[in-house]
Amino acid sequence: MPLDTIIDLKDVMVFQREILVLSNVTMHVERGEFVYLIGKTGSGKSSLLQTIYADLEFKGESGTVAGYDLARIKNREIPYLRRKLGIIFQDFQLLSDRSVTENLNFVMKATGWKDKKKMGERAQDVLEKVGLGTKGFKMPHQLSGGEQQRVSIARALVNDPDIILADEPTGNLDPETSKGIMNLLFEISRSGRSVLMATHNYTFFEEFPARTLKCETGHVIPN
Repeated sequence: MPLDTIIDLKDVMVFQREILVLSNVTMHVERGEFVYLIGKTGSGKSSLLQTIYADLEFKGESGTVAGYDLARIKNREIPYLRRKLGIIFQDFQLLSDRSVTENLNFVMKATGWKDKKKMGERAQDVLEKVGLGTKGFKMPHQLSGGEQQRVSIARALVNDPDIILADEPTGNLDPETSKGIMNLLFEISRSGRSVLMATHNYTFFEEFPARTLKCETGHVIPN
């Protein structure tokens, strides 16, 4: 597969509640590439991810994500952009009142799936990919933290996205469980998807080396 740029930002300003947190952000991520976004808590990592998935207003010269122009995207187009993105959060954000499979179905319905048979097949497929093929009937509280994060990775994969945006995906996990999640994320990037992972845990870099961008003093710099 030829490399092509899946995230391309040029001279972007990132604001959080009227406060400028990052300025002159110029960065790119190629298809199938794994990239770390590092920096201290409060350095702007999450805000940058929110800009990429159009949760924060785009301000800057140019920004393209999965073929969508962030400077010109209309509100009604944002759900279509997000179908091309899989987003993984530190705190899992699973719906506690429904089973693992129902959590996946909820996302599929919200993004336009209608065929129940296809939804069932897709849910089972992504659960098997993350090693939870037999856990679809369980409720989130019946799972360990690592299993819950695997469900949120399955949820991120359900629409076969071009990019995974992972915001501190191992932040609530012990070291051994974190290692399993990292293996899974690298496997996903080897399958041709881009992974942009925000973290302040630098212990991964030796075992899981990849290109690194650093949020520091209001800028994003190659590390």
